[in-house]
Amino acid sequence: MSTLPVIAAVDGSDDSLRALDWALDAARRRGVPLRVVHVRQYAAWGQPDVLVSGPPDIGEDLVLDQARTHLEERTDPPVTEYVGVEGVPGAALPEMGGEAQLLVLGSRGRGGFTSLLLGSNGLAAARDAECPVVVVPRPGREVYGEAPAEPGPRVVVGLHVDGPDEATLSFAFTEAALRGARLQVVAAYPWPVQTWAAAGQIVPPVIDEVSIESETRVLADGFLAPHRERHPDVRAEPYVVPGDAAGNLVAASRDAELVVVGRHRRRLLAPARMMGSVTHAVLLHAAAPIAVVPPAPPEE
Repeated sequence: MSTLPVIAAVDGSDDSLRALDWALDAARRRGVPLRVVHVRQYAAWGQPDVLVSGPPDIGEDLVLDQARTHLEERTDPPVTEYVGVEGVPGAALPEMGGEAQLLVLGSRGRGGFTSLLLGSNGLAAARDAECPVVVVPRPGREVYGEAPAEPGPRVVVGLHVDGPDEATLSFAFTEAALRGARLQVVAAYPWPVQTWAAAGQIVPPVIDEVSIESETRVLADGFLAPHRERHPDVRAEPYVVPGDAAGNLVAASRDAELVVVGRHRRRLLAPARMMGSVTHAVLLHAAAPIAVVPPAPPEE
């Protein structure tokens, strides 16, 4: 397993302290160091058209002092370092992903509008970081749908059977193994299927829903097979459901320990990094912490 640290981004907000607690637990489970980072943004340094004569006089970092105090009574903590850097958080945090195995931050920081569900820094990190990014939401998010009947720790992962990403599945299995949790694999298929023949005319589908569900389940089991061999202690259960993938993942997030989703791969006609609409919706609405996993490198 990688010895790179788990990085927790803090800014003094309650959201970042919740993320710090999650990152502490993640570092302890992995047996790796915890790095607590505060990106100190200054107005002049954040504007490219403003010249400054030298670095700002920083003095003590009260945010890092608060983080130390927050963690000082934790039992059996991992090796922890506290780092303060200057820059724009939305740019500095994604860059740190190259030297971390996990980047953790809260869904909202101290700035911006309190009504926003996801801050700009969390969005930038989830979209651009080279490592998986975990966004810890504020408590109290309401989700709709039936809660799983079986109790116990549970990790949820989204599986797109038309284009699964091995990095996302691998991360989800590893996280479930670390937590001693079962893995709920949400594989949604579109239904009802509508075919347009002419203006105002809809042709009934030539295939029934049972066939689509069965084919989706067979594909899901095939993609899960190699990961089950590598993690025989993880009970992975395909959850094949009709409808919107984002809505089903959000519903499954209730009482889950983590929801794992993938990020879109760069394409020739879309070279910029993109998260995708499903991942974006899950970040906005899921009740559990959300891990956004960058895609596996393309095969040569």
